[in-house]
Formats: sequence, C-alpha cells, structure tokens
Amino acid sequence: MGTPGIRILEDVRNRCAEVSTRAELVQVDPDAIADYARRLADEGHGREVEPPDPWLATDGDAEARVGLVLALDTINFGSGYHPLLTKRPGLSGAVTMATALREHLATTGIDPDALAALTPTDAHRIFGQPADGGPVDELMGHVTTALADLATLVIERYEGSFLDLVVHADHSAAGLVSILDQLPYFHDVERWHDLEVPFYKRAQLAAADLSRAFDGEGPGRFDDLGRLTAFADNLVPHVLRVDGVLRYDADLAATIDAGELLRAGSAAEVEIRAAGVHAVELLCAELAADGHPTTPQELDYVLWFRGGAPTYKAVPRHRARSVFY
Repeated sequence: MGTPGIRILEDVRNRCAEVSTRAELVQVDPDAIADYARRLADEGHGREVEPPDPWLATDGDAEARVGLVLALDTINFGSGYHPLLTKRPGLSGAVTMATALREHLATTGIDPDALAALTPTDAHRIFGQPADGGPVDELMGHVTTALADLATLVIERYEGSFLDLVVHADHSAAGLVSILDQLPYFHDVERWHDLEVPFYKRAQLAAADLSRAFDGEGPGRFDDLGRLTAFADNLVPHVLRVDGVLRYDADLAATIDAGELLRAGSAAEVEIRAAGVHAVELLCAELAADGHPTTPQELDYVLWFRGGAPTYKAVPRHRARSVFY
C-alpha cells in the first residue's frame, strides 16, 4: 500500500525551526532550555497521563471508535470563539463542544451520510448554542462544513468507512496526516513571509488520539508515532511564555494581555505556534541528553495539562479565530 506523505512531519519541525530562527516577535530563550528541562525532569515529566474525556473513545466496535475520534478531532478548533459560547457548567468551550458532539453521535450513530447532511441550524441545536448573528453563528457554520467535508471524503474515497480511511494510512501517522490534509479544515498551513509553514495540529492529534483509544494496536498502531511534533495551538506556547522559555515582543505581549484577538495567519500568530513546536523539540533534545528521553507528543501532553493550573489561567493566552486549533 505504501506510506504517503512520509516527510510531512519533518516538514513541520523543519519549517517551525526556520521560523523560530528568523522570528521578529517571538523568541525561544536558548538560555532557558536547559534549566526548564531539568525542572520538568525533577517534576516527573514522563509520568503517564490520560487525555480527559470526552476525547477518549473506548466504546463500540472499531468503526464506531475510529469515526468518533475523527469526528471529535474534526471540530476540535475555535478557541478564539470559545469565550462567546454558552458553556456547560464547569466545562471549557472545547469540552462543551466535544461533549455535545459525543452525546449526539451516541444517539444517532457515526453515520457519514447524516454528518454530510448537517446544517448550521442542526449545529446550533446539537451544541446548544443560541444564534447571535455573529461569531457563534460563524463557528457553527465552520463546524458544519468541517464535519460534512470529512463525511464526504469517507463516502467518496473510503466506501463510507472511517476505519478504511485509517487503514489506508498503513500504520503511519505521517500517512494519516497526508490523508486528512485533503480536507480544507485539516490543511493547517500558513504563509509567513516567503515560507509556507505547515503545522497540522489536529491531523497529528488524530493519530495520537487513535493510538490512545486503541492502546497502540490495530487502527491505533502508528509505527512513526514518535515523530509527531508538538500540537501547535495557543496553550503550550502560553505555558512556555509564562515559564520564561518564550519571550514576546512588548507590543505583542500587551495585545495578548489586553485580551485582544490576533488575526489567524498573521506573522505574530504563526511565530507563536512555530516557537511552541520548536521549543518542545529543543526541550526533548535536552531531556534526552540528560537521560530523560521523551517524545514531543508526550511533552506536549505534560505542558497542556500544566496549562490548567491557576498560575497559567491567571494570565491571558493568545486568541485567534482559527479553524486549526
């Protein structure tokens, strides 16, 4: 069957490194890497963590579980819209959205024809979001289109089977990213000056989520899983900024601290995401050299969970109305 797009993950790390080397607004502090790596090691950076529900799919047959993972990762974006959402008590915007979709699919089943037929009106109902004539309506439209695109790909290319889509990745995370890259809402590539910078945050996350759902076996077996990069969003760079690993231009920092939106695809937003990915690579190299080997995916989980602590919640993180995270 072969492995499509084998270099796609290397392109992510190489381009993020190049952006970080040339960046004007966001800098990785090289002097902070060694100390921070030791701090992570001392705090038990390699401990096993489980992703929080509702993203862990362990019920049903393989088709249903694969379909649920792919559907959940398809809508796992919109953090720039989340402050405006009607959230469930005690839940974040992301968990509110994922929980609602999971409940809906538990009732209807993972049916690609039904997903392809969803309307924005359906999305408002499923996700419990009143129409606002503005950003919330926009997000519901994005979610509807993203799910329809996934379902249409599965129907037209994989005989209506989500499992068949994953089988065609041939146990390669890079292969899965390459397949999902056919979909506009997974084509997470931005222009930064003269460079095209791929991130593929949610496509990479889909491979990681499938691996966890199936304990690395069957549809969750990816022989190159260790080559995943950090998942470029707005939380890991925020943690690294608060902890002194990333330094932001003063005007950019003031904009973020004031809660102002960044434009998705802007130079600042691309530099933040690239710096997060590159800093994790540098930290992994430092940890390995110090006898604490870990992968970017594993370190991303540690930093992501770290971001839930009050220290990090007390400081605004950057927001952008992006369909990629």
